[in-house]
Amino acid sequence: MRGYKALSAAGLTALVLAGCAKTTADATRTAEVACGGCMFAMEEGNGCDLAIRIDGRAYPVEGASIDDFGDAHAADGMCNVIRTADVVGRVEGDRFVAESIVLRP
Repeated sequence: MRGYKALSAAGLTALVLAGCAKTTADATRTAEVACGGCMFAMEEGNGCDLAIRIDGRAYPVEGASIDDFGDAHAADGMCNVIRTADVVGRVEGDRFVAESIVLRP
């Protein structure tokens, strides 16, 4: 019986940790958003692509386009200004998979 309780506690701990990791990854957070090539000096991609910077590391964005946020080459566009945004999504490998990106004023 004692081994059963230890196994249950270990299993419960694993479930709690797994649940927390998913919640943390998909929670709303504040991040910087801009053109990966123009503003974050990223070399991958073909021209101007949307990127997000989280904890000092830039990732290309999947699930949203730079064109979703207006003219990228305007004075206040993604190729000229790093914007702050509330984002929901998760890092998968070397990409950020966005569920939503809402620019702050």
